[in-house]
Amino acid sequence: MKKLNRRNFIAASAKTGIALGAAGFLSNQLFAAAPPLAPYTSFDQTPLPYAYNALEPVIDAMTMEIHYSKHAAAYAKNVKEAAQAENADTSKPLEDVLAKISKYSVKMRNNAGGHYNHELFWKTFKANGEGKPSGKLLAAIEKDFNSFDTFKTQFSDAGKNRFGSGWAWLVVGDDKKLKTGSTPNQDNPLMDIADVKGFPLLGLDVWEHAYYLHYQNRRPEYIENWWKVVNWDFVQKRFESL
Repeated sequence: MKKLNRRNFIAASAKTGIALGAAGFLSNQLFAAAPPLAPYTSFDQTPLPYAYNALEPVIDAMTMEIHYSKHAAAYAKNVKEAAQAENADTSKPLEDVLAKISKYSVKMRNNAGGHYNHELFWKTFKANGEGKPSGKLLAAIEKDFNSFDTFKTQFSDAGKNRFGSGWAWLVVGDDKKLKTGSTPNQDNPLMDIADVKGFPLLGLDVWEHAYYLHYQNRRPEYIENWWKVVNWDFVQKRFESL
């Protein structure tokens, strides 16, 4: 029998955790264990993974700085305040709160959603994005939407047609199929009250603060340019980790 040393034990445990996690979510539950590129979300704001000007000219430096250091930072601060007031355990993942958000206050709903959404949002960007995914994710998109262009149109329309503020999403449903949709304000697909439910692979912020300094009221132009900086490598690995 192969000796189960510390390294082998850790590797085996990680594989088991990923398998259990995917099974747990796809049965409409939260992950039992965190896959490597889709980890649990803490209540803390993580550092922006690039400079404020890294995504220019699609997203200008001032918008990125204000968005991250003011709007997103406020969500991180306020969700901690709500957690303390409502006795939510901040040593556990934020996803635990999102799954039963209907039991919490409006303050918790808005700020827990806002914090989670932005923590994912920053990771789905890169300068000079790949343009489209490849591998298993592209195959799944072509299977569930017939073509990448059809998916792109549906996703863009979800963002364009969201009245007021909100998000557009690409999610994996509990039937393992991909679907698009949108949520109002800072709601997201992990919430028990969400209009569209599933595991978020990609989210697009269509609040005006995400684009107004550069695009003013031209949301469709913002969305069209946004595709140029999508980090499909990250989204694809996130999908493949399920």
